[in-house]
Amino acid sequence: MTMKRREFLKTAAIGAAGAGAIAAPAIAQSAPSIKWRLTSSFPKSLDTIYGAAETFSKIVAEATDNKFQIQVFAGGEIAPALQALDVVQNGTVEMFHTAMYYNWGKDPTFAFGTAVPFGLNSRQGNAWMYQGGGLDLYNKFLTDYKVIAFPGGNTGAQMGGWYRKEIKSPADLKGLKMRLGGFAGVVLQKLGLVPTMVPGADIYPSLEKGTIDAAEWVGPYDDQKLGFNKVAPYYYFPGWWEGGAMLHFGINLEKYNALPKGYQAIIRAAAAFANIDMQAKYDANNPAALKKLVAAGTKLKPFPQSVLEACYTAATQTYAEIGAKNAKFKAMHDAYMSFRNDQYLWWQVAEYNFDNFMIRQRAKR
Repeated sequence: MTMKRREFLKTAAIGAAGAGAIAAPAIAQSAPSIKWRLTSSFPKSLDTIYGAAETFSKIVAEATDNKFQIQVFAGGEIAPALQALDVVQNGTVEMFHTAMYYNWGKDPTFAFGTAVPFGLNSRQGNAWMYQGGGLDLYNKFLTDYKVIAFPGGNTGAQMGGWYRKEIKSPADLKGLKMRLGGFAGVVLQKLGLVPTMVPGADIYPSLEKGTIDAAEWVGPYDDQKLGFNKVAPYYYFPGWWEGGAMLHFGINLEKYNALPKGYQAIIRAAAAFANIDMQAKYDANNPAALKKLVAAGTKLKPFPQSVLEACYTAATQTYAEIGAKNAKFKAMHDAYMSFRNDQYLWWQVAEYNFDNFMIRQRAKR
């Protein structure tokens, strides 16, 4: 080997080593070590709805080789359950996991992120958010609150709640004190009901003490855990105000924008998985829980048609009243309801008829 060739190989080797030395910091810089906190609006005892945040956090950590760690805190640990948006908006905490309609008092438009009376079911909600322009529209609204959010769970169609007495007509709602979130409370006020907002962990003692006469939470799996059947015997369905209640992971917008693009993509992917996984858990666990509740003496009843009709009329009136005063609400409402109408045009063809047939076949067994 000539002297020149030996010198060339030596120089190349040194160059390769140098390139390796430069490459390592570049990789580390693109995947920095980050530790965030996430405040949930839910207690740890509700493993499905609270657990969605833990699922999300685990995926983010695994996808980044534990370089991006997000510690989850239950409602009340680092922020009150119903103030998750506030602490993320002001940058005190990086993330939240909540039902966006808890922020109804700030602007009724928030409700479209979770559920509105006689709105979309869970699959339709996902279609609106992911493919129907809903997520872009919603995040445009959230820029005023310095937050960006992504779907992070769904309960599916909820139950209509637990009542101390029977609901036979709209008149039975008058004067009823009920734990009820979001838009539904305003609608039911038109029928004389008195809504009150109580965090999930405080519902049972409020029912037990008689502070409230009725309460709704989610459905059989959670409701059985919370023991509502012990203090209110009547269990009504459907929860027409939450045909598919969607949860969101919300992030301080400035902190999200500062993340590497790869971390942003991981957050979106982890949120999407948690969104699917949460409803899958509810769908898998609700049947057994409902059987146990009924076996224990729960009186399972559908809302009378007269009640549903009265509530639908009240909801339509409420939409019009708020939309006349709130341009953001009206814009969101118009887009959402247009999508809903097309969805049910399709739903009445294949989905409804398939489900209806299968339900009748089960009844024959």
